[in-house]
Amino acid sequence: MPLPSVKLTQGVHVAHLFFRMDRARWTSLSAEASASALAALERVCAAHPGPAAPRVMAFAGVGGKADLAFMILAPELQQLSALQRDVELAFPPGTLQPVYTYLSVTELPEYVATDDDLKGILARDGVVPGHPQFEERFAAAQKRNAEYQHYRLYPELPDWEILCFYPMNKKRSGGDNWYSLDFETRKKLMAGHARTGRKYSGRISQLITGSTGLDDWEWGVTLFAHQLDAVKEIVYEMRFDEVSARYGEFGPFYIGLRMDPATLWSHLRL
Repeated sequence: MPLPSVKLTQGVHVAHLFFRMDRARWTSLSAEASASALAALERVCAAHPGPAAPRVMAFAGVGGKADLAFMILAPELQQLSALQRDVELAFPPGTLQPVYTYLSVTELPEYVATDDDLKGILARDGVVPGHPQFEERFAAAQKRNAEYQHYRLYPELPDWEILCFYPMNKKRSGGDNWYSLDFETRKKLMAGHARTGRKYSGRISQLITGSTGLDDWEWGVTLFAHQLDAVKEIVYEMRFDEVSARYGEFGPFYIGLRMDPATLWSHLRL
């Protein structure tokens, strides 16, 4: 029977997959088997090049936690599962060993700006209803906000050189319980956090995906960068924001280099 069609109300499904190569098994393969595996992986990636979902992105792991990684985005859950199988089955049996996997979905933040928020921002510049520039600037702000929401749900990810992925939670511990704070307090804290992030525009492209009820953490954070120091700087600076310093908990960090399958094969000496 065909697989059921499982879609989100809005947004797309996302999987991060990290693997090691079993070198002992791999070295026993023939050159023809390696070439066949490369061709199979190339077909999977070429069929789903992006920039939007469905997409399969390949990375070489850096730092020793994983040899290679894949980021998969798909509108339907069964498609995400099928693409994961396609990636794994491109490799000969036993050569690919899972290290870490993460399932999440794109989502809008709870604190997304409303029209009243946009009007408040304009008012700080003295642009209020009746001002000669109000209608034009308010319409432009609405357009930017709508685009932000669209690409948050349906991202078009850049092919920048560096990937950084880590999961995170908001604390639920004694007095530091994020979920016991009222909405306005949480919104104010997150606004400050967002201002820090915007300072890295052009150096960092960020995707936050939700995973409450789907995986062991509440969010997955994916950072794309041209240079590793940009990753280090943004994570360090954000640690001083109260939303992280007091309420943030962080899982393992994984760093990868964006590569097409042929470059990945050469880089990993496969």
